[in-house]
Order: sequence, then structure tokens, then C-alpha cells
Amino acid sequence: MNKTDLLKQQLAERILFLDGAMGTMIQSYKLDEKDYRGARFANWEVDLKGNNDLLSLTQPDIIKAIHRAYFEAGADIVETNTFNSTTIAMADYHMESLAYEINVASARLAREVADEFDTPTRPRFVAGVLGPTNRTASMSPDVNDPGFRNIFFDDLVAAYTQATQGLIDGGADIILIETVFDTLNAKAAIFAVETVFESQGYSLPVMISGTITDASGRTLSGQTVGAFWNSLKHVKPISFGFNCALGATELRQYIAELSSICNTHVSAHPNAGLPNAFGEYDETPEQMAAEIADWAKNGYLNIIGGCCGTSPETIKAIVHAVEKIPPRPLPHIEKHCALSGLESLNISAESLFVNVGERTNVTGSAVFKRLISNGEFDAALDVAKQQVENGAQIIDINMDEGMLDSKEAMVRFLMLIAAEPDIAKVPIMLDSSKWEILEAGLKCIQGKGIVNSISIKEGEEKFIEQAKLVRRYGAAVIVMAFDEVGQADTQARKIEICQRAYTLLTQHVDFPPEDIIFDPNIFAVATGIDEHNNYGVDFIEATREIKRTLPYALISGGVSNVSFSFRGNNPVREAIHAVFLYHAIKAGMSMGIVNAGQIAIYEDIPLALRDAVENVILNRHNGEGTDILLSLAQQYRGESSSETKKEEAQWRQLPVNKRLEYALVKGITDFIDEDTEEARLQAERPLYVIEGALMDGMNVVGDLFGSGKMFLPQVVKSARVMKKAVAYLMPFMEADKAAGERKTNGKILMATVKGDVHDIGKNIVAVVLQCNNYDVIDLGVMVSAEKILQTARMENVDIIGLSGLITPSLDEMVHVAKEMQRQGFTIPLMIGGATTSRAHTAVKIEPHYSAGSVVYVTDASRAVGVASHLLSQELSDKYKTSVREEYAQVRERHRGKEAKTPQHSLEAARLNKFVWEAYTPVKPQFLGEKVIDTLPLAILAHYIDWSPFFQTWEMAGSYPKILSDAVVGHEAQKLFDDAQTMLASLIAENWLQARAVIGFFPANSIEDDIILYTDESRQHILERLPHLRQQNIKAPGRANYCLTDFIAPQSMRIADYIGGFAVTAGIGIDKKLAEFAQTHDDYGAI
Repeated sequence: MNKTDLLKQQLAERILFLDGAMGTMIQSYKLDEKDYRGARFANWEVDLKGNNDLLSLTQPDIIKAIHRAYFEAGADIVETNTFNSTTIAMADYHMESLAYEINVASARLAREVADEFDTPTRPRFVAGVLGPTNRTASMSPDVNDPGFRNIFFDDLVAAYTQATQGLIDGGADIILIETVFDTLNAKAAIFAVETVFESQGYSLPVMISGTITDASGRTLSGQTVGAFWNSLKHVKPISFGFNCALGATELRQYIAELSSICNTHVSAHPNAGLPNAFGEYDETPEQMAAEIADWAKNGYLNIIGGCCGTSPETIKAIVHAVEKIPPRPLPHIEKHCALSGLESLNISAESLFVNVGERTNVTGSAVFKRLISNGEFDAALDVAKQQVENGAQIIDINMDEGMLDSKEAMVRFLMLIAAEPDIAKVPIMLDSSKWEILEAGLKCIQGKGIVNSISIKEGEEKFIEQAKLVRRYGAAVIVMAFDEVGQADTQARKIEICQRAYTLLTQHVDFPPEDIIFDPNIFAVATGIDEHNNYGVDFIEATREIKRTLPYALISGGVSNVSFSFRGNNPVREAIHAVFLYHAIKAGMSMGIVNAGQIAIYEDIPLALRDAVENVILNRHNGEGTDILLSLAQQYRGESSSETKKEEAQWRQLPVNKRLEYALVKGITDFIDEDTEEARLQAERPLYVIEGALMDGMNVVGDLFGSGKMFLPQVVKSARVMKKAVAYLMPFMEADKAAGERKTNGKILMATVKGDVHDIGKNIVAVVLQCNNYDVIDLGVMVSAEKILQTARMENVDIIGLSGLITPSLDEMVHVAKEMQRQGFTIPLMIGGATTSRAHTAVKIEPHYSAGSVVYVTDASRAVGVASHLLSQELSDKYKTSVREEYAQVRERHRGKEAKTPQHSLEAARLNKFVWEAYTPVKPQFLGEKVIDTLPLAILAHYIDWSPFFQTWEMAGSYPKILSDAVVGHEAQKLFDDAQTMLASLIAENWLQARAVIGFFPANSIEDDIILYTDESRQHILERLPHLRQQNIKAPGRANYCLTDFIAPQSMRIADYIGGFAVTAGIGIDKKLAEFAQTHDDYGAI
């Protein structure tokens, strides 16, 4: 059995132990410059002290002694002394030429000691270390030029190739790529390692270990744990993990996360805690071992060791604490396409359609082409950013233009993107017809992107060669349905070529099938050429067959191609895109290159147009669909058409029940009284109008909202229609004495808790619940616990819902829960609002109300589902139990985190306060208070930030981009127009009054308090404002802040000041709200 097989066998049986720090042990020898130089380098031109790797040549006995000490402590694997043994890092010492020799010598030393301890039952292994170098391929060292690099992918590959060959020649059993802080550097190392393996004809196991640099949970180059794993797993590492930068306590959550997503062995070698003020590590071996043992018991580990600050004593303690704990079993993780930018994008069978932004393409966007051609790369970045903001989950980048240096443009743009987290967070699709441009792009992206595209058009040999390189660079690939004969244009040819390519990739390249994305060619329909009539059907049916016969493969395509015949007629193009995607997605299309602004909502397409488009896409009516669509298309060239208006008016000819349903779905109140009266006259009792036509309509609204086909403003408008209809019927129902007989889904009391005046979110939830046939008792804002519970008893409600926007509301919610427990309530309690969270609900609220259920509701769209589960006779018990179990787990995780978060004492935190530097505070223009009674609303209107307005209505996006969003843009524009109309009336009719008060006061700080004085004499205290100081243990050089640190200490006798303000634009709002309530207009009120 060879060493690789032995390693796999050992990993299956037990947790293996890595060694600890090499540098820490070398420091303990207190070597001087002479010791580093040795006889061979006595006259070297630069200082060599600190070049630890050189000691493998000048002090080999010390290095062997360190390896021996770790094996004696119980290590199974020791790391070679080669952390800096690349030509790049050795350049600091002018020793580039020695890099290969040092790698060989270091591996041989470790090999010799490992062989001393190796036994048949306890084999010992040598991990050849490839360090990160001292350069970053993903980041610029020049803050003034984010596109600049001082190292490139090819430089790194050359350095790592030489180092890898040296490690193998010296006898390493494993290649360990460790302390990865820039994933692109690691991808270069992997490329080099696999190239060496290929040249030798055999491979070694590869371990990868990254570095989470701080509490952000990201690498230095910005990747999350999931993105880091997705980016590098193509090498099929024997283990994957993290080391350095953090101690075991701080690293725990990231190892736990990795263990849940990683289908290989998990390794870790954390530091001995965090360094103290002197750069030393205080955590004892026993402390570290106890934490590591808890990791192992939770099933996180397969390989464990130590990094900075650890020693053989640390490893010995870890071995003693962990050796009897079984290893983490490898989880089964369903195959899926796993991509990454700075964040991960996982596309599984359950995933929704993935939008690939198409506007960063010089061949498809005139604006982008102009910007790139003019060298306006900063403005071009805004195009990419807009794509992401508009919902693109991947961005396609194409620089193929005859007058451009396309390769240089691609590289420059990608390097600039790397410095823009808002863009770099999504995966990149490299789009080019030239392989050299695709390969240049692959050398620039640290995440796992997509190559668009390769094909068999130049033969199988070229195809396989390019696919192997795509795999080695760590990317997914789009394969065009294109062979030596040409592009596939029929269903049979599309399937034949894709099946052939799939076989070549999976059997000859070992390409993961989940990383294969087929583009079966979307061609234009309705061209007038009979041979083109079946192009839509050919793509859709080929997609269906490819998904059925080629497991895990995905389907993509350039969607705008299908509507090319109607360029210039956007309404028709949008309809074609929507109908085509509707059927293609159902057949299995996974992603598409789309312009987010040119996709209509399928249900919103006028019926006549939709039918005509479907006839073309699905090739119905013997090819006559093209002529019908061409004729109809003339009516849609403008923004609106007579046909559209005609269709909109046709609903008035429907039966009354359908008219009411239409009015509810569309939010139309114009005819509600007359339609409700007509329905009343036809019904046996007025109540039956509500329980029949009106509730049928609201059920449609609920279904559309729940499936994402309606948006919140539309739902609120629907509720307004419902309320007006019910208000019209109320006198008749009272006369009929049947009002009390109406069946509802339940009665829910809602209130914004005491101390909080914010109620927009609560009002929205109330409307949504009412739309779904729940009776809602809304107590308003600033409601005490006593009133809430008294009303709940009196009204015999089924659920209490609490809302709050400000932090003090959280404590009031806890108080309400305690009172419900004390008073013997058992009904469910729903929690919601901006400051609330699942964690707070689980940790702070639920434990105080064990008699009932407490459920956190994220937003209005979830409220109906939660309420229905809580009140369902069949589902209630199971749902409540699952929530309790989930919250118990949340509390357990919180306790673990809380218990293991080290804290300074208050005294120690104050000693580490922000140091007040020499600074002369600015004296305000006046002291005291100033009231501004009248602020013109017309002026204030110019300062409105409309993005939060749309977010309140649960429409994701930023203003003004949201108005052109493919999904919500139409409704967002209508909502915005309504807001502008109301704003104009509000200003013209002086509905509201805006006021403000500002004040400046003499102030100084004493410890953690800010003292306000009555005047400049500073003799009389006006107010003392206490504040909290951070007590978490900080990295060296970082202070434990308190707000008082920014006010001059009293002891310095510096005159400082503090300002404050309070504003309102709501004086007079109660009157208008009462008017809206009287007309049953929730939409206007909100």
C-alpha cells in the first residue's frame, strides 16, 4: 500500500494530527545573523536573519530536531520548512536561485525524521508546504491605481512549479497549499501542482488551508467561506481548511460552516489564541486543547494541528484531548454547479432561473462599447454595477471588437472589478470567441467563473485540450452546440452534439458534469423563413431531452436572439422573451444571458399578444403564427396601443363576479359600488357576496402574492377595493343581521409596543392578513402590555402580533411575553419589526413564554403562512414543535458563542481607550437651543431618499434603477407616480408641518460619561450622559471605543462641545389618517 492509500486509510479511521508552528520553535533557539548565514553564506550581500527557510541548508540539525519534537508529541504529519521557499519570496534575500534547493533539502529533512517514527500501524507523513508568497494577484499595492498588479498569475505558476518539483524530489507525501489569503495565488499554485503531476505521470494528495483574516469572516482578498471552497475544490483536495490569523475560539464558526458544505476532509491549524499587546500568544496548550476537543465532539474535524504560538506541548495536549474522538464522517452533498465571486452562487435542481447580465458586452451594448473604446473604464464599471443591482447573479463580459486590444481590455476590466466588492461579489462569465482572451481572463479571477464558450467545431483534440485547461483554472464551462459541420439548428442535432460533448468531457477530461453548461443555440423566430419556424420548439425540446439524459448538466442561452426579428419593437420583444423563457424554464433551462430591462411578466402580457407569441414560439397553426404576430406587432410599437386599451376595457363586459375579481387583482375602485350592488342583488344575502365573489378575488390576490407574481403595493390596493366593497355592504348586512355569521380564518390582535410610534410595517402586515380573510384588531402605536392583554381577553383573539422599530421595543416585547406567561395566556405570539430577529426572539423572548408559541415573522409576505400554520388543526402542533426545536438550537449556539467570547474587564477596556490626540475643537456659532418653526415642505421634498420608500413596500432595489427593473419596475413606477401625486397635494394643501430644534452645549468627558454644562463657565452640570464601552478583546493597536472618547476629557481642560437635533415632518398627520380611514383607504394612509 503506497503512502497515499495509507493516508486515506488513516483518515477513514481517526482524526490525524498535524504539527505546530515552525517559526515559534525557531525563535526559541534565539539564533543570530551568524547562525543564519552558516559557513556557506558568510559573505552574503544582504542580512539573512529571519530567513527561516534557509536554516534547512545552514542549520539542518535544528530543523530536524523541531520535526522530531512534533512527532514525539504525537503528530502524524509534519510540514516542511518551506513557507517562503519560492523565487518570489526569496527575492527579498537575493536568493531566488536557491528556491528549488531549499525545497528539496527541507523535504528531505522532514522525510528522514518521519521515517524514524514510521511504523506499519502508525505511518508518518510529510506535507510539502507552498506558502502564499508576499504578493497578491487579486489586489493592487497602489491605492491610486486599483488595476495595478506587482505579480501576475504566470509569475506565480512559474515559482510554484519549481517549488513543487523540489518538494516532490525531496520526498514529500502531500502538497499543502497553506495560509491562503488571496485565492488567485492559490489557484496559480494548484495550476502549477497539477502541471507537475501531469509531467510526472502520478499525483500526490493536496491539502488546502486558507486564512480568515478577521471577524468579517472573509479572506484578505474578500471571499466568504463558501466562495473560497467553491473556488478551489476543483483540485479535489484530500483536505480543506483554515489556519493562522485567528485562535481556535475565533476560528470555530468558520470551521463549523466549512464542515457542513465541504465533501472532503476538514483540517485546521489555528493560532494559540490572539496575540497580546507584545505580539505574544497567551493561550495555554490546555485551553486550546479543550476548545479543539469540543470541535471534534461536534463532528467538525479530520485533521488538526497548530499555527503561530503553538509548540510540541500544544500538539501533545491536543492529541491527548482528541485522539479517542471519532473523525468527522464525509457528508453526502448533492452535486450542483457551485460558482463564486466574493460570495458563493450554488445552482441546484431547486434553484430559480439564474439571470446573467448581458450589458458588459461590447458586441451587445453600444454604451459599453463606447466607454471601453474611449478608455472610460470607471464609467464601464458602473454598467457592471448596475447589472448586479438590477438582479444579475452572474455578469457576462465580452471585449470582442475589431478596433480594441480585446485581451488587454479584458484583463484591465477584470482587475478593476476585483477592487469593486459590489460587482466582484458575483461570479464572472468570460465571453469571447478567442481562446487567448478567455485564458487571459481566467488568470485574473479569484472566484469560480464560467468560460463562454468552447465547442467541437475545431475537432475533438482542440476541444479536449481547452476543456482540460478550463478545469485546471477552476472554472465551469459553456459548451456550444457546434461541431465540425456547423451550428446545430434542429432538435436532433442539438441533442447529438451535446451528448457527444458530455461524453468527451466526463470520460476523457474528468470534467464535473455539474460544471457543464450547454448552449443548444437560441435562434430568431418569426423570420418569414419556413425552416426557422420550429427554432423555438427545437430549443425547448432539446433542453428537455438534455436535462433528461445528461445528469447534472445545466442549460443556458442568449435569450435576446430569439426576438431578433422584432428589433425596434420592444413591447413585442419583451413578450417574446417572457413567453420563450416561460416554456424553456419549464423544460429545464437553468440560466440565460438577458437584459433585465427587456423581460415582461408572463401574466401581464395582453392575452392576444401572448397567444400570438406562443403560436410562434411553439410553431402552432402550420407556420401561420408569424403572419399573425407580424400583423399584431404593428399595434405595439408605441408605449400604449388601442388594442391594449381595448383589452383593458373588455373586463367591464365580464359577469359581475369576474368583474369584482378583476377589480380586486388590479386594485380598481372606480366601479366598486355599482358592481358590489349588482352582486348583492344577485345574492341571497349580502354576506354571501363577501364569502363568495370578494373572497374568491382575494384568494387570487393571495396566490399571486405568495408566488411572487404580485407585489406589496398591488396587494394594498387590492385591500382598499375589498374594504370599500365591505363598507358598502355593511348597512345591508346589519339589516340582515348576518354580519356575525361570516366565517374567518382567525382573529389577530396587532400592536406597536409601548415606547414606539412606528407602524408602517405593522399596517402592511395587517392589510395582508385582512386580504387573506383574517379579522385584524389594530390597536395602533405606543400600546401598553396591559391594554394589549386586556383587549386580547375581551376580544378572544387567536394570535397576538407585536411590532417595533426601535431597540427599546425589544425589551417591551420581552415584558409582554412575561406578562402573557404570568396571566396564563396560551395563544401564539408573533414578533416582527425592523429591530427584531430570529436570534433575539429565540434567546430573549421565547424562554419567557413557555405556555404558548413565539414565532418571529420576517416580513409581510410570511405573515399569512405563519398564522395559518399556527391556527391549523392538522399542522399546528407539528409546526409549533419545529419552531421550538429550531429556537432551542439558536439559543444553544448563542450560549456557545457567548461563553467563548473573551472579554476585557471594564477597567482593562478603559486602559485600552482611544487616545485623545492634539486637537482643537471647533466652537459652534451659537450655544443653547434654536427652534425652527417652519420648514417649507417643497424644499424638504428635494432631499427625500426614495430607496427606503420602496424597501418599506418590500420592493427590492435602489431608486431610480428600480423603476426600470425587469421584475418590479412596472409596479414600482406606478407606486412612485402615486407617491408623487400625493406629495404634490401634501405640499399644495399644507397637510403637514415640519419643525426642528437644534442645540449646542459646552461638554467634556469623564471616563465613560459625557457631561453637558449650562454655560461656558462649566461650573454647573446640565446633564450627564452615560455610555457603554466596548469590552471585546481587540487586535493589537485597536482601541476599545466609547462615544465619550470623541469628547475632550475634562482632565485636559480643553473646551469642547456637543450638538443635538430633533426633527419632525409629521405634525398634522392624524387628521389625514382619519380621513383615509373614513374612506377605507389603507393604501393612501400607508
